[in-house]
Amino acid sequence: MSNENSATTARTIEAGHWGKDVRSDLHVAIEPRDSGGLEITLESRVGLYYGSSILSQTRQVLETLGVRHARISIHDEGALPFVISARIEAAVKRADLGNDQKAYPEKVTLPDPSLRDRLRRSRLYLPGSEPKYFVNAALHGPDAIILDLEDSVHHAEKDAARILVRNTLRAVDFGPCERMVRINQLPLGLQDLAEIIPEAPDLILIPKVETPDQVAEADRLIRELKVSHGVDRPIWLMPIIESAVGIENAFAIATVTPNVCALTIGLEDYTADLGVVKTLEGHESHYARARLVNAAKAAGVQAIDSVFGDVGDLPGQRQWGESSRALGFEGMGCIHPSQIPVIHEAFAPSQTEIDKALKIVAAFEEAQQRGLAVVSLGSKMIDPPVVERARKLVARAKAMGRTE
Repeated sequence: MSNENSATTARTIEAGHWGKDVRSDLHVAIEPRDSGGLEITLESRVGLYYGSSILSQTRQVLETLGVRHARISIHDEGALPFVISARIEAAVKRADLGNDQKAYPEKVTLPDPSLRDRLRRSRLYLPGSEPKYFVNAALHGPDAIILDLEDSVHHAEKDAARILVRNTLRAVDFGPCERMVRINQLPLGLQDLAEIIPEAPDLILIPKVETPDQVAEADRLIRELKVSHGVDRPIWLMPIIESAVGIENAFAIATVTPNVCALTIGLEDYTADLGVVKTLEGHESHYARARLVNAAKAAGVQAIDSVFGDVGDLPGQRQWGESSRALGFEGMGCIHPSQIPVIHEAFAPSQTEIDKALKIVAAFEEAQQRGLAVVSLGSKMIDPPVVERARKLVARAKAMGRTE
């Protein structure tokens, strides 16, 4: 039997992955038949310890899905129960068997709702079809994890990844990390929303947004799904702008619904749209990034920069992050855990900046208590915009744990 993903040979339907380089996943092959009950075979690298448990769960999932007659072959590479359920469900649905039920894993307690203006320095992308990355992602300390259903997932795996991400949101505790999902470009992304919104992700990234209508369409469906599934908590939106048209419409996109909490930019697609090469210096995208920051600030939402694609160039990553912060961005995406601490340092105010801001705030408060309209610090006069900027810097430093 072939170990190719999603292959359909004769009447054998497959889902999942297996092989010597695969971890934490499960491959299922189902051959439907008209009678004879269920015939299940299992090969597992942990079969000695968990084989009976895997077989028991397989039968339970098949019963839930209404499958009574089939040959099922399972190759297990150390999959956890939520992955087992997802892979079996994907194979069953591909085979058009059973009922319309879903194979839900046990649900963990949801974290507190995510705040609209919470810290979003780093967002770690995790391919939505690769469960080996999920369980330990929070240990790397990103502000958010992104379960990705778009570019990192092959088009033939979209259906299976959708089920796997749904189960992951339900079963995996990501600790303090904000739980984000990047859906596919609309209209395919609407199918993603129908599957994942009932599991209450904190934030949805909408790729390749060019007009506010696209965001409004996703927002309407999310609101409907929240009502129908009893989701009583905010689900924020972060449109990804990836074209020249999208940049020109950035403010309208940011203000189409109060559920937009941030704008971000996808520089690979943006530079491809312009027909230019993406460089380390970023001159070719400076206008777009500056315009996005301005639009975000004018709309009262966060501005989040693109990912830095060269995971081996941490000095370059640090340089890009510092440039982003200077431009007004509040964070950026990342594709490898090694980038997270570099991003956090790049977007953190220095101790000198913090000390200066604290002195400005203290001087202003002292002047207010004395009834003075003019505030001075040393030889410099301090006006209200400077004080407000200092307060924001102090608040951000506190959120990062940089002040006592």
